[in-house]
Amino acid sequence: MRLRTASSSPRRGAALLLAMVIMTIVATIASGMVWQQSRAIQVEAAERARTQSAWILAGALDWARLILREDDRVNQQRQRTGQLPYDGLDEPWATPLAEARLSAFLAADRDNNAEDAGPEAFLSGSIVDAQSRWNLRNLVGADGKIVPAEMEALRTLVDLAGAPVDAAERIAGVLRDAWAPPTPEAAAVRTRPVSPARLSDLAWLGIERETLARLDGSVTLLPVRTPVNVNTASREAIAAAIDKLDLGTAERLVQQRQRQPFESLEAVRAHLPPGTPLDAARLSVTSRWFVVSGRLRLDERVLEERSLVERRDADVVVRQRERINLSEPR
Repeated sequence: MRLRTASSSPRRGAALLLAMVIMTIVATIASGMVWQQSRAIQVEAAERARTQSAWILAGALDWARLILREDDRVNQQRQRTGQLPYDGLDEPWATPLAEARLSAFLAADRDNNAEDAGPEAFLSGSIVDAQSRWNLRNLVGADGKIVPAEMEALRTLVDLAGAPVDAAERIAGVLRDAWAPPTPEAAAVRTRPVSPARLSDLAWLGIERETLARLDGSVTLLPVRTPVNVNTASREAIAAAIDKLDLGTAERLVQQRQRQPFESLEAVRAHLPPGTPLDAARLSVTSRWFVVSGRLRLDERVLEERSLVERRDADVVVRQRERINLSEPR
């Protein structure tokens, strides 16, 4: 009887140990499955949020295009009634959209539960005249050579921005190389630099980001040559677009347009010193190019997009579109 009890004890201990090992394995497998399922749900939720955000921002872009088309219709109506068209900061497109809860736009009435059922989504945005800044594309002519008047404009802007004194020459050099007409010799050795599409791309070509940040408020880079819109431009951009114009006179133009937007270059000339030259290729009172920015906060995610659009032939076409920032604050 004692021998039977002594021999069964190790068996019961081994069985208990085996059961504990099996339970540990099962618990580990189960926890791994739960973690994988939880991770899959998180990934799916994040992807769904990104997709929803992209849809919402696409709708906001379409709404901005509609506003710009309506503004173009108003300009055409002005022409039919004998008035002169203009684009200024007193028009509806220039009013930014402050951050607002998206459900406030979607709710059909006060009795529905749209605000309680949907996610916390907040939308904000703006439309900015891209021609309110001096365009680097003006710097290089069709022959691949630097345009002297535009080079002087860039020097003026570099000086007013407090950038390094040699920044204008370095920027002109890299853009001349990037936009020069192709030659058989250059094609053979493949030394042609990448053509920049936006101002920030100049960092690839060796221009310091700090210099670009200083110029960002008054300089842009568009696909084609464009004049500066005196109704929307900063005083620095206006001073650069008009030869030998001092900053004080440019500031007076800014103050004058706040009272009454300029409807023609002749109206601008009336507020300039006698003999000041005005070039319609460098200065205008209307715009074709705009930057549409949208920012969406959906739950804990923030998505920002910026689109460059061209208003032409009664339509507004998207020329560039980029995602500025995608973050998940914690």
